[in-house]
Amino acid sequence: MVITLLLVTFLISFMVAFITARVFDQSLEAILKRLIPEDLSFAWKRYLQFAIYVVGISSGVRIWDLEKYITPQLMGEKAQQIITLNTERWALEIYRTIIGTLSGIAWMLLVFFVVALIGYVIIRIYESRNR
Repeated sequence: MVITLLLVTFLISFMVAFITARVFDQSLEAILKRLIPEDLSFAWKRYLQFAIYVVGISSGVRIWDLEKYITPQLMGEKAQQIITLNTERWALEIYRTIIGTLSGIAWMLLVFFVVALIGYVIIRIYESRNR
């Protein structure tokens, strides 16, 4: 059952990352074309899309959180119990996967957009001095 949960969370993270990469595709392309020469902007866009997948999947699939379904947890003074995967836990894990994936991608894109904004300001200052 834990392997199934791992596969489901991986697939959900992949799908969320795919949708997010598609949503931000044109924005990334426009920003990169403005900041970087066109022959390099294509490679950078592919790298950023790869980073969206890696960050999204690694943020959404939390292996350390799935260990609680394998290892016994202390429930009292000496009682140990393995947490069971029921319908409510499945829904919670799927929700955590979606939110974790989106959160990781959002932080990555925020860092990219801040760096891109700084680069844009530097380019504008340089262009205004050359006029």
